[in-house]
Amino acid sequence: MSVNNNENYINENTSLPDFCNEIAEIVKSKLTPKKMQESILSYHEKDVALALTSLNDDERLKLFRLLDLETLVKVLEYSDNIVEHFKSLNIRKKVEVLSLIETSTAVEVLLQLSKEEKNSLTELMGSELRSEINLLLSFDEEEIGSRMSTNYIHISDTSTVKEAMSELIRQAAENDNISMLYVVDENNTFCGAVDLKDLIIARQEIPLSEIITFSFPYVYAKAMIEDCIPLFIDYSESSIPVLDNDNKLIGVVTAQEFIEVLDEEMGDDYAKLAGLASEEELSEPITDSVKKRVPWLAILLALGLGVSATVGLFESIVAQLPVIICFQSLILGMAGNVGTQSLAVAIRVLMDKQIGNKHKNTLIWKEVRIGLLNGILLGILSFISIGGYMCLIGHAASFAFSVSGCLGIAMILAMVISSLSGTVIPIIFQKFGIDPAVASGPLITTINDLVAVISYYGLSWLILIKIMNLG
Repeated sequence: MSVNNNENYINENTSLPDFCNEIAEIVKSKLTPKKMQESILSYHEKDVALALTSLNDDERLKLFRLLDLETLVKVLEYSDNIVEHFKSLNIRKKVEVLSLIETSTAVEVLLQLSKEEKNSLTELMGSELRSEINLLLSFDEEEIGSRMSTNYIHISDTSTVKEAMSELIRQAAENDNISMLYVVDENNTFCGAVDLKDLIIARQEIPLSEIITFSFPYVYAKAMIEDCIPLFIDYSESSIPVLDNDNKLIGVVTAQEFIEVLDEEMGDDYAKLAGLASEEELSEPITDSVKKRVPWLAILLALGLGVSATVGLFESIVAQLPVIICFQSLILGMAGNVGTQSLAVAIRVLMDKQIGNKHKNTLIWKEVRIGLLNGILLGILSFISIGGYMCLIGHAASFAFSVSGCLGIAMILAMVISSLSGTVIPIIFQKFGIDPAVASGPLITTINDLVAVISYYGLSWLILIKIMNLG
């Protein structure tokens, strides 16, 4: 990036410059290819990738021809539409890009191409790259092996410090992930790891074993991605080795790849919390979005009909005390809100796969107590405010505060049960191997609506009609 551009970034008194339009104007200009290339290369690859959205197809091809292969690869990696841009390249350029791009990214691109094109490109690759890609393609997309990279340095456990340094220099020509070196034996079995800094400062004559970390974390390629997330979070390493079932080192998952994995997992969980089958993209067809939303909406419709039918069972109570229907939405809303809060806390805790039954029981007991205390506070507030409101609009004080008292008690009961259901349901789902996020906000809200309706009208019938004879 040019010095002037850096100054624009640093100056806090000015707004950030619009690099996208600047780059687009350069591509659309009448400058010679040499001058145009020099101008574009002064910008960061991320800015060039963002500028692609401001160019038409011909202009993007013009830009791709101006970029050297290494820069083009970086621009494509930063792009949100890498497959679309990849498809616009000629077949020779496609093979060159696939040879430089991260292997896991190359696999993602290939999976979105037609079978014929994927096979053609694979045949044109070198045998080593083809072998690496076929290895990643052999894993299910939910397995961590599908996201690993072969960009790592490995050294023998019998090496000296001097030999390890020489091996690092040799392999660094092709692999730039050098902050951690992985140690293997003659059978390629994973033995441990050596931090680059420790290797640099180590004396040549000391055994390599003195600087090896033998308790370095690792994952198996067949492990589910979501099961590996806590390990990555706990250790915060630049990369973590991936082993096959025979404990042989076959790849690593880099921190950058982990961030992408975490973002995808969080996106899927967020979608499930919203009652979607999976995360939606802005550019995807409307029919695909409808297909993702309809299944949950159909389930929620059936549950909603159940709530409505339950309300119908209390029709006689509403006929005797019509005023109580005015506060139905209040009870339903608070029950749904409390349940959703407990659900969010439960899912966050359940992300830790190591959590035991003791911690789950502690979580349930804590959420019930929170629901009870919140219910008491809001129940008292409802008793005072609603009773006062009903007095202001002309109801007798005894009647007004009887109704508001019943509402307050119903709110306490509904909030306790809602806290319980918002915690217990995701725990039950997890026990049966179902993603806890499936216990989505809409599902919990609908279930808690049912709880609130029964609590409210049931207590109204018991307290106001049977005990106080107000009907």
